[in-house]
Amino acid sequence: MDLTPYDDNLRHELAASSGDRPHHEPPAPLPERTPGEAAPLPDPVSLPLTRPVGCPFDPPAELAQLREQRPLSRLHYTDGHVGWLATSHAAVRAIAADTRFSSRYELMHYPLLDGGPGGALPPASVGDLTGIDPPEHTRYRRLLAGRFTVRRMRALTARVEQITAEHLDAMERQGPTVDLVAAYAHPVPALMICELLGVAEADREAFQRHAAAVSEVDATVADQLAAFEALGDFVRELVPAKRARPTDDLLSDLTTTDLSDAELAGIGSFLLAAGLDTTANMLGLGTFALLQHPAQAAALRADPGLADQAVEELMRYLSIAHTGARAALEDVEVDGQLIKAGETVTLAVGAANRDPARFPDPDTLDLHRKATGHLAFGHGIHQCLGQQLARVEMRIAFPALFRRFPALRLAVPPEEVPLRPHMGIYGVHRLPVTWDEA
Repeated sequence: MDLTPYDDNLRHELAASSGDRPHHEPPAPLPERTPGEAAPLPDPVSLPLTRPVGCPFDPPAELAQLREQRPLSRLHYTDGHVGWLATSHAAVRAIAADTRFSSRYELMHYPLLDGGPGGALPPASVGDLTGIDPPEHTRYRRLLAGRFTVRRMRALTARVEQITAEHLDAMERQGPTVDLVAAYAHPVPALMICELLGVAEADREAFQRHAAAVSEVDATVADQLAAFEALGDFVRELVPAKRARPTDDLLSDLTTTDLSDAELAGIGSFLLAAGLDTTANMLGLGTFALLQHPAQAAALRADPGLADQAVEELMRYLSIAHTGARAALEDVEVDGQLIKAGETVTLAVGAANRDPARFPDPDTLDLHRKATGHLAFGHGIHQCLGQQLARVEMRIAFPALFRRFPALRLAVPPEEVPLRPHMGIYGVHRLPVTWDEA
């Protein structure tokens, strides 16, 4: 089966479900040293995973301690590799932008996966831009970049508005208590992916059903992989149909290039994986965060012009794609530390986006903050290709939800909201909400 970002998430979940999670001790304080003396490297740490009790939106507290003591720390990987953990905004940004670091899956080690020496994953499948380097990456990126312009994505605004309105109407008919993930957060980006790829109206119900099954909390890993395989088949069958009868969509547009059918199907699957689970979890977790910060929700409701800043701040504050990784292709010095060729660096994006050296009072959600420069969409040549579409969806979906249901609140205590703490994309499995009288 082709490997895509979805498959990586499933592997993360499978590894986490084994029950053999490491115990994470707080980092040891650095020993005192004389001025000018090089600081000795502490023992490698394991990747902190446990978020503070009662604070589902905050990264693990140990990451902030590591960032304060040493922006680049030695990190122990489950396969025995000893690499690095980058926790500061400057270090994560520098590594993500440096082409001396590779994104190829087969070169990297993963702190959440049990694997043998030499890497835990095979090479990226055809069309998966996340796991490849230049020049292959450059070729795909150039073909796609001109088709993901801000202008083109904004042209989809009317459809996003229509789709959100239709689902808010359905929520109102179903309510006053619904699961926001199933009713709103998941179907809105799923239907926009259908728009982007040109999925026919008659096929969209089946498409959404398979897409929802990929991240269903009660499904087994085998069920999720089967659902993902069904989506892959769906996209593979779509390619020849677009060649035969092109329509006004991205996949039809790409049939005019020199991409093969296999490459077109791979890119379609990649766009599906990259654009669905991420936006769906931002809408779900973002709504949860706003409900827990009612003054911020009220500000967004009162001022529709705040939507642009609100989306950037929510992306920074939540950082749902909370880790990334790179492998050094040669010896590289970063922040005074020598990263040797072959060593993996795990990028703690959540910690970087909470770095007080870049964002004052970083642990406060403030929709009036200008959160430009956050790393939630990545940085460098692998910066999210579909970020403009994601922004359009969120800029419309968040304000529309809170305007339609001004009394929106959780239907369960916050601690009962099921989270995704050990998956590659953080978020909520379900978000029961209501708008009836308390």
